[in-house]
Amino acid sequence: MSDQNLHVENETKHVETKPEGPVLISSNKYPKLEGLITDEKNTLISPIVLSGLYRLFETLVVAGIGIAGYFAYVETGLATHISSYLIAIASLCIVLTMVFHSVNVYSIQSFNSPIRQTPKLWLGITLVFALLITSIFFLKMGDVFSRVWLGSWYLLSVLGVLFIRFAFAAILKQWCTEGRIYRRAVIVGGGEQAVNVIQELDASENTDIRICGVFDERSDDRVPSVIEGYPKLGNYDELVEFGRKSRIDLLIVTLPLTAESRLMKVLKKLWVLPVDIRLAAHTTKLRFRPRAYSYIGNVPFIDIFDKPMADWDFVLKWLFDKVIAFFAIIALSPLFLVAALAVKLTSKGPIIFRQKRYGFNNELIEVYKFRSMYTDMSDEAAAKLVTKDDPRVTPVGRFIRKSSIDELPQLFNVLKGELSLVGPRPHALQAKAARQNYHDVVDGYFARHRVKPGITGWAQINGWRGETDTEEKIQKRVEFDLYYIENWSIFLDLYILLKTPYCLIFDKDNAY
Repeated sequence: MSDQNLHVENETKHVETKPEGPVLISSNKYPKLEGLITDEKNTLISPIVLSGLYRLFETLVVAGIGIAGYFAYVETGLATHISSYLIAIASLCIVLTMVFHSVNVYSIQSFNSPIRQTPKLWLGITLVFALLITSIFFLKMGDVFSRVWLGSWYLLSVLGVLFIRFAFAAILKQWCTEGRIYRRAVIVGGGEQAVNVIQELDASENTDIRICGVFDERSDDRVPSVIEGYPKLGNYDELVEFGRKSRIDLLIVTLPLTAESRLMKVLKKLWVLPVDIRLAAHTTKLRFRPRAYSYIGNVPFIDIFDKPMADWDFVLKWLFDKVIAFFAIIALSPLFLVAALAVKLTSKGPIIFRQKRYGFNNELIEVYKFRSMYTDMSDEAAAKLVTKDDPRVTPVGRFIRKSSIDELPQLFNVLKGELSLVGPRPHALQAKAARQNYHDVVDGYFARHRVKPGITGWAQINGWRGETDTEEKIQKRVEFDLYYIENWSIFLDLYILLKTPYCLIFDKDNAY
């Protein structure tokens, strides 16, 4: 593996924050990092979602074999007993999934070892088919079900399950090589506690993490530059920059609970990142109830912050955005056409105005809007907020801004995956409140970027849309944004989406 695949620096002790390219480290110098590939295009695939989708696919394969066998051999032009066959197929598939789950063959570790799992898979299928045959016997339905069908369904199911298991293992191996399955973790805090945590994680089997390095505020004379084979990459401010530019999924904080002020200072800096934050609990003398801990391998942790949307929540949000945005574009296409013609025919310049804004995890995105200003007065960086009767705004622009029609092209941002339908509104790069940048006014402002920004949001339907000319307005907007992130559900998204048109009609005082 080439050194260019890794995202931490080789010789220096700080994280490079220049946008030109990744920070590098030599895997020859740090052997424990061998195989840790940081390709920014390769996002983490949730093991929970992956396991669920595999379960569904395997169930469909077994059911499909049974149905195909019925139509190929049993069905003779009349749909005799088809309902009995369908009930038998559905019942067997449900019980088979339950049996496979009970013997733990749906974990990432089991997917990676198909040969070892083959006896479990064969015995599970045999047991379930034996239960089906026994049920048929006691229900006196032997004359209903074809023995040839049962035998061929059993044999082909065994072969089909084993085939897809081995095929999936090959795909999974490639994903593991690309770093798509394992969570990338960073150790926060050096010293003896970090050494103990790393040693225990290395000794644990079936962990789903790969450690990238260690961050600590202290100098090299207090904390060594290499801890258990992993490099010290910088301080906590540099960790935030590192988290912005590299794919980090988990922060493991090894500071003792007794260092309360130091711990709070660290968490205050790190909670703005869209990652899971866990506090190592194996060295503390305090003992909580078992349910208070989560485990990575055999190492206990206390959950401090969770990624706002993960696993099936992320999938549900993604589907909700794509489906609604697609049909909204189709339904609103006449309005798109009228607005585009009005902008084009009433002032010179392009129909669409593109503006750089902060997106998820502070990434820069280009947001689309119908142009509402005169071209020679456009303010791409939004250094000056639009005010009432602003001379830069065209007559048509005044109407489409008031009605938020100018925001409709952002539906295409949603289809591109840059925006969500609902979320904190993306702010322009130089947007200000009372002549100060937003992040200077609100402590923890960038925590609102832990999720994708949205076309509409909780703050907007609660009256905090439009001009932010005072510190209170941006503080309130961020307060509502953070509430949304912490309390997200698909029903909350639906409520916000349905209430937005009502707010646009009756709240006409805040948008210019």
